[in-house]
Amino acid sequence: MNIKHYSSIVLASAIFAALLTPATLTAQQNKPWEKIPAVKLHDFKPQQPRQIVLKNGIVIFLQEDHELPFVYGRVSIPGGERDEDLAKAGLVSLYSGTWRTSGTAKLSGDAMDDLLESKAASIETFYSDDAVSLSWRSLKEDSDEVLTLALDLLFHPKFSVEKLKLAQQQEATNVVRRNDNAGGIAYRESEKLVYGANSPYTHQPELATIGAITIDDLNAWHDLSIHNKLFLVIGGDFDPAAMEAKLRLAFESLPPVKALPVRHDVFAGPKPGITFIDKKDVNQSTIEIVGLGTDRHNPDVPTLAVMNEILGSGFSSRLFQKVRTELGLAYGVGGGYGYTYDHPGEFSVYVGTKSATTVQAIQATLGEIAGLTTKPFTQVELDQARNSILNSFLFQYDTKRKVLNEQARFAYYGYPADYLETYEAGIKKVTLADLDRVARKYIHPDKLAVLVVGNGAEIKPGLEELKLGPIQSVDITIPKPPQPASDQNKQ
Repeated sequence: MNIKHYSSIVLASAIFAALLTPATLTAQQNKPWEKIPAVKLHDFKPQQPRQIVLKNGIVIFLQEDHELPFVYGRVSIPGGERDEDLAKAGLVSLYSGTWRTSGTAKLSGDAMDDLLESKAASIETFYSDDAVSLSWRSLKEDSDEVLTLALDLLFHPKFSVEKLKLAQQQEATNVVRRNDNAGGIAYRESEKLVYGANSPYTHQPELATIGAITIDDLNAWHDLSIHNKLFLVIGGDFDPAAMEAKLRLAFESLPPVKALPVRHDVFAGPKPGITFIDKKDVNQSTIEIVGLGTDRHNPDVPTLAVMNEILGSGFSSRLFQKVRTELGLAYGVGGGYGYTYDHPGEFSVYVGTKSATTVQAIQATLGEIAGLTTKPFTQVELDQARNSILNSFLFQYDTKRKVLNEQARFAYYGYPADYLETYEAGIKKVTLADLDRVARKYIHPDKLAVLVVGNGAEIKPGLEELKLGPIQSVDITIPKPPQPASDQNKQ
């Protein structure tokens, strides 16, 4: 450090200390801000959107909201990445991207871009592991025109070879760069430990599978999925009777929806032990400690949410206070017992630390996880965790749009309309005895897998100190695409 700069810091510190009068010190010691009374939260009663189920099975949610002159909508189509053929992994991603950029027979994707930009509107397509969606947004005055464009794209896409090639190039770039980031590697490979390397939830596109996808594949996917049970969400500044009439005209004449086949996925959970991935260009470790979680149908979810808050959510959590604050072993740490909507989530705890402190950080983190079953929960922890979750409702569901999207999501996965209220009531009822019971039931350190991504020369020798069994290595080399036959003949 520059000596002049250091002297300035010392001088400033001395002046600041001199300004701390006895009265000031007393005020700090008394911490008057801790005496500010907490404001009682109002009852959580979200305004329910109107749900319409057409005779063919299509579901519509309408949420009238005249606060701003906007109208927004979304159509969710069941069927996503987990439903694609493993031999053509990446199909849904390419389908979603090419769908929007290609446009329709009436209006190309580029022309649609220009038109929407002139109206400050948007139409987008996106995907997840279980759905593909088309969304739109516009000013109220343009809502009829933009809705017509969105429906034309929904029912009459014209997939472009040029746009497919562009999407393939972009997806290929994602593939060749997927090992650039240690965090991305750790997240991806830890999921494979939990669900399996060839699971529908973890399979990944390769250069060969991307290159094998054709326009015929995109058309076939669209023709098949458009007959699934569609879910429509419309919100904003509109007349509900007029909007319902438009949507009935567009969707009610469609044939009865087809239900997706019942899934029979098997989730065995990870094999306990330690897995290492060598990334030579880093000087720190990215750690994932993982196990199999549950789904939201589980009645213990409210208690698990409180337990997660205590374990690894926020600055007051046990993991943060012990591993990061007290021991100084982590840049970041957190996580908990996961629950998703229609399949088991993951138990996942993340730790970021220096190469030299990898072993100590893992030991400390595993100690806090095990401590959920040995270190009694306190009333202070319970109260803080519960209040944190309940307070978050003010921000998670503070608008009609957020409530609308959440209600549509619950309907999509078959949850009751009052799930949010039931969940909130469950949070309020959690007791210390509930936390102890749930921790003993779900926390099993001997069933967890530890994944470490880092510099092998700096880390790997010390991992044996953990005594978690033989260290398994994972090769994350990106496979090269097969050579065309013409190129093979030249060799």
